[in-house]
Amino acid sequence: MDLYGIPTGIRNKPELDPGFIPLHRFNEEFLRKADELFSFAVERNDGQVAVKTARIRAGDAWADANSYYIERLVKTELWQKGGFRIYVQGDDALFRMLREAYGPGGMRSFDAGFMAGIYQKDFEVIKRGKLPDAFEIQKTVGRHFEGCRIGLDVGGSDYKVSAVIDGETVYGKETVWHPKTNGDPEYHFGELVAGLKDGAEKLPRVDAIGISTAGIIANNRVLGAQLFQMVPKDLFDSKVRDIYARAVSEIGEDIPFEVANDGDVTALTGSISLDKNNILGVAMGTSVAGGFVDRNGYIPNWLSEIAFMPVDASPSAAQDSWTGDVGLAVQYFCQEAVIKLAKTAGLGLAAYETPALKLEAVQNLLKEGDESAAAIFRSIGCYLGHTAPLYKDIYGTDAIMLLGRVMSGEGGSMIGEAAESVLKDEYPEMQIDLIIPDEKTRRLGQSACAASLPEIL
Repeated sequence: MDLYGIPTGIRNKPELDPGFIPLHRFNEEFLRKADELFSFAVERNDGQVAVKTARIRAGDAWADANSYYIERLVKTELWQKGGFRIYVQGDDALFRMLREAYGPGGMRSFDAGFMAGIYQKDFEVIKRGKLPDAFEIQKTVGRHFEGCRIGLDVGGSDYKVSAVIDGETVYGKETVWHPKTNGDPEYHFGELVAGLKDGAEKLPRVDAIGISTAGIIANNRVLGAQLFQMVPKDLFDSKVRDIYARAVSEIGEDIPFEVANDGDVTALTGSISLDKNNILGVAMGTSVAGGFVDRNGYIPNWLSEIAFMPVDASPSAAQDSWTGDVGLAVQYFCQEAVIKLAKTAGLGLAAYETPALKLEAVQNLLKEGDESAAAIFRSIGCYLGHTAPLYKDIYGTDAIMLLGRVMSGEGGSMIGEAAESVLKDEYPEMQIDLIIPDEKTRRLGQSACAASLPEIL
């Protein structure tokens, strides 16, 4: 199948989604004959600037292909690094396309509005003859094991608490909750405090608290998160931005604490447990979270909202209800993917109220030998096999560690097996290790690792 004149055929197709077009395959074929430079930069309000030099195809015949490639590339960079301003150096037509896309009413107006809210700056697309210099802040968090610590991993369907003494987990528990459907921040606060108190009761004292959470975090404050999507803006500003600091204060005064994005903690979990750097962590749960530990063992100070980075180039790709965009990872590597594919497979899940219960129902069917349920996990594995090379291109990673509720049990093993098969058959030149830890680490490893986030001074 061709897309904008670019061949995108694959041998291994997800059995429940045969129209899937790996974005990596489109990019790979597009770049074979791309030799004209196009550069852009993404700027944040903390002074960080990410600069990207790309290649496009020369000639008017490739205008649509160039527009599609650059639009997807810029979106990926924006959600990976974060920013409120895009600088463009190069083709005028592509600059106008991006300015219109991220302008009022444009196809990426949601992205522009979201980033403007996060960074508290009007979103801009600006043409420059010379791009600003790249600048990146590196942070070192985690890998602190001494003392009595609480680790809390906060997801959209459950939160997990671990009590850790000198690096050894002495207690772990999962609790189901419903943050995404509750507009009262006192509900969220009460649940978080209950989880921390549960962990504190299992320790002789609390020396430090580390929190892994879905959402965008800076300086231990919540800048944005779907966990609180029903909370009105005024209450979000007054009750949610500092919710974790307030929850920690309920355990004790002056307790060192650190809050990090759950994707970053996934990567840190892999790096610590495997004694390996240059690793991408992917948490496949209510949503899909990503984080990266670089070759030097640092967590880059990026947004890393992997859920909203594109992976499927099909014009008929699934649409994300939040952003309005299509083909994003949130529809391919989390509970949303299971629910989407269950509908295609003819599995009725209407009786189950929450995404977590729907996933559990499909996992139970798999245990009973249901072939439709098995096809769901094989299809997700096929998605992953085609997308792992894309993540290697984006992050330069050597390994991808897979955690989260979707990776639990037999379904997780099937995802890994299908992905490995696709990689071996279609991308033999790609050296990517897919790491699936043991079941306990898949479910509770992030909360235990989160306990290592803060340093005790």
